Amino acid sequence: MTRTPTALLSPADQERRHGLRVMKGVALGALLFMAALFAVAFALQEPYPWLAYVRAAAEGGMVGALADWFAVTALFRHPLGIPIPHTAIIPNRKDEIGRNLGEFVETEFLRGELVRTKLESTPIAARLGEWLREPPHAERVGEEASVVASGLLRALSDDDVQEVIEALAREHLIAPEWGPPLGGWLERVVEGGAHHGAVDLAVDSVAGWLEANHDAFRGLVSRRLPSWVPSIAQRLVDDAVYNEAVKFVSAMQRDPRHPARLAIDGYLARLAEHLQHDPATIGRLEDAKVAVFDSPRVRELAGEAWNAAKSGLLTSLADRDSALRRRMTDALVQIGERLVTDASLQRRVDTLVTDAAVVLVDRYRHDIASIITDTVERWDPAETTEKIELMVGRDLQYIRLNGTIVGALAGLVIFSVAHALLG
Repeated sequence: MTRTPTALLSPADQERRHGLRVMKGVALGALLFMAALFAVAFALQEPYPWLAYVRAAAEGGMVGALADWFAVTALFRHPLGIPIPHTAIIPNRKDEIGRNLGEFVETEFLRGELVRTKLESTPIAARLGEWLREPPHAERVGEEASVVASGLLRALSDDDVQEVIEALAREHLIAPEWGPPLGGWLERVVEGGAHHGAVDLAVDSVAGWLEANHDAFRGLVSRRLPSWVPSIAQRLVDDAVYNEAVKFVSAMQRDPRHPARLAIDGYLARLAEHLQHDPATIGRLEDAKVAVFDSPRVRELAGEAWNAAKSGLLTSLADRDSALRRRMTDALVQIGERLVTDASLQRRVDTLVTDAAVVLVDRYRHDIASIITDTVERWDPAETTEKIELMVGRDLQYIRLNGTIVGALAGLVIFSVAHALLG
């Protein structure tokens, strides 16, 4: 079933409609009063000549009332349903009115200099900081940001994200050569002696393992001896190997210049040199790198890492008491505090917001103004007419009432002047 325009009216519009009807009745009552007054004066002006002045005033009042009735009615519909040219202006020229209104807003309001002047006189950063440093407000912003972030995370396709991560990894991790930068880093580490701590840790770990795993040396060498060697001699050989290993590790722990340490330094220095300048070493490293990244297990781990990170983020964003949400709120409060107390930050933020707004207005003002044009074009002509009439129609009825009064005064003056001059 088609809905009539009246069915779409809001309660406020219904109240305006009642006021419009009242004023229409007042204006019509004034016209009828002038008509009755004209009829009485016209009928009795012979015995009572002074009623000629009343008749002239009534004539002028009726003319003024009818003229203004026609003018007001012509804005919204055809008077008496007669399709007189240049009537029913609003429904017939609705789209043109919308275009003109959009053009007016675009040229008179959406101008860069006007926006800049207004924003430069407004302490945007300070007001934002005053509002944001209140914990309830910061928490509200964090909650809204969490909803947006959660929506984005859920909208993302896991396969697409993994493809993007893989593409970024190939572009920034796999494609560049690792050998020269890794060799340069290792060379600086060796020159600075920063690797000595790692060597100490390794030696201490070996010493601890030897102390806890004496039995691991049992049979390590003796099982390779001839069978005719006595068992006691076999145990002595195994103990001798174990003791030599312990002595060797202990000597490395005590002596920073132990030959084994120096050998490790030399090996690392040669490795750094080869990683930077030896094509064979660089090639082997690149092959190993590609093999690792192309491993199905590595890809599976990357997918599992993304799923775990996504699940953790969604859980933290949804929980108002999570550490992430609390830190977000605290950070927003601190930002608000800085916006209030840091004058230089206020100037930077105000300048940034002003410049951005001016650029957006200058670049997109036609698109912004087109919202008015497009919206008016979508409006139903009958609904638009009734809406506008309800907004301004009551004041227009005052024009009809004023036209009646002014017409009556004009008729009286004209008659009086003509009677005075012509007799």
